[in-house]
Amino acid sequence: MQMEDSVNVFGDPLQACSLDPVTGFFRDGCCNTNEQDLGSHTVCVEMTEEFLQFSRSRGNDLGTPVPEFGFPGLKPGNRWCLCAARWLEAQEADAAPRVYLQRTHVKALEIIPLKLLRQYAVDLN
Repeated sequence: MQMEDSVNVFGDPLQACSLDPVTGFFRDGCCNTNEQDLGSHTVCVEMTEEFLQFSRSRGNDLGTPVPEFGFPGLKPGNRWCLCAARWLEAQEADAAPRVYLQRTHVKALEIIPLKLLRQYAVDLN
């Protein structure tokens, strides 16, 4: 199982998104991806209550712990690797969380334009 190159949307080395809770398709703390990651879990975001409610309304309850899978449940303020298409869906519904561009994998750009991600960037000066 080989990962895609671990670079962010700027072509720089991908920074970790979150180790507490541990995120990522590979549960390595980064928004790494490969061909097995059909959801493209590549966008590092800062969770908001608004997005958690949006996600729950779409059938993906990220707020409820699932101990048997080691999932603690997310709270506002947690960082998490989101599926690029779900982030875009949330953005279209005015519920998108802010994004950490240096922690977002370059593959996210296949689904979301960088110009749009920049509008939600937490880590741009």
